[in-house]
Amino acid sequence: MLRRIGVVGIVIEDRAKAPEINSILSQYSGIIIGRMGIPHRERALSVISLIVEGTNDEIGAMTGKLGNIKGVQVKSALSTKY
Repeated sequence: MLRRIGVVGIVIEDRAKAPEINSILSQYSGIIIGRMGIPHRERALSVISLIVEGTNDEIGAMTGKLGNIKGVQVKSALSTKY
C-alpha cells in the first residue's frame, strides 16, 4: 500500500484526556516520526503536532480514534504523492 507523509495537529481542550490521548499515540508509534507538544496554561489547553508516515488506513484510524475523544480536535494534511 502507498505510504504517505504528513502532519497531524491535535488541540486538547480538556487536559484530563491526556492519558487517553497518549495511549492512542503509543499504539500508533510506528507511524509517528516526530512529536511536539505545547501546553497553554493560560487557556488551559494543549497542542500537539505530529509528523507521520503511514498508509491512509493507518493515519485515518489514529486520527479517528483521537477525534472521537470529547474535547479533542484533530486535523491532518498528507502528501498527495510519495
